[in-house]
Amino acid sequence: MHDQAKVKPLAESDFFADGLSARPLPAHTVARGFLRDTPFFTGLGPGNQPLADFPLPVTRAVLERGRQRYNIFCSPCHDRTGGGRGMIVQRGYKQPPSYHVDRLRSSPVGYFYNVISEGFGVMPSYAAQIPPADRWAIVAYVRALQLAQSARLSDLDPAERQRLDAAFAAAASGRPPAADGPALGVQRPETRP
Repeated sequence: MHDQAKVKPLAESDFFADGLSARPLPAHTVARGFLRDTPFFTGLGPGNQPLADFPLPVTRAVLERGRQRYNIFCSPCHDRTGGGRGMIVQRGYKQPPSYHVDRLRSSPVGYFYNVISEGFGVMPSYAAQIPPADRWAIVAYVRALQLAQSARLSDLDPAERQRLDAAFAAAASGRPPAADGPALGVQRPETRP
């Protein structure tokens, strides 16, 4: 048992006619299991560039899941609005950049996914704590936070603008908004400082 007949990986072998110990994959083999080299798992596309578009449909359920996961994992540093003044930062941890700076608003979604997965600066990797689908949900929620801070009334289509105006008028008069209207509790966009 001390001297076993074995072959070390990628070493020479006289057992096979081609002299290689590692056997080539059979033709038309399909990988199964934990294949993690697709854009969904890396956030990177061709040429290792960050993906510009989400690899999954962004639905309300995805945004809700992203909000929940963001509040658990991200808000301690980034705060709930993405401004970078979370409770840990207020207690001395290095402040992350705000999600609302131009550089991050124009960054592709794959960049955020990759930072969550790999870490960046003092931010550690969250790949072990957050599954890939939840990482994408967090990225979708970060995009929603960015949109919430930079949206203008002129960006809305006329029907949505009309619904918003009706909801603000209802709030100003003290009556409840229509059931299909937007939730209130925010300042009217053109009055924001």
